[in-house]
Amino acid sequence: MSWIILIASGILEAVWASALGGSKGLTRIGPSIVFGVALVASMAGLAWAMRDIPTGTAYAIWVGIGASLTVLWAMATGAEALTLAKVLLVLGIVA
Repeated sequence: MSWIILIASGILEAVWASALGGSKGLTRIGPSIVFGVALVASMAGLAWAMRDIPTGTAYAIWVGIGASLTVLWAMATGAEALTLAKVLLVLGIVA
C-alpha cells in the first residue's frame, strides 16, 4: 500500500507544481486552490509512505515521478518546447 500511496503522491507533486506555475504567483484563485490541496495531499502521502519505505528511496522516487511528469505535461501542453535533450534527460531520471 505504501508504494501505491508514494506513486500517487508523486503524481500529485506534478499537479501542484503545474498548478503553481498556472497560479501566476498565487494571484489566480483556481490554480492556487489546486496547488494548495495537491501540495498538502502530496506531502501527506509522502509522509505516509515513508513509514514503510526508507527516506532516501521514497524521496528519490517521489521527486523523480513529480519532476518527470511536470516536464512531460509542460511539453504536452506546449508550455515548454519538446526537445531531444529534454526527452533524454527525463528518460535518464526515470531509468
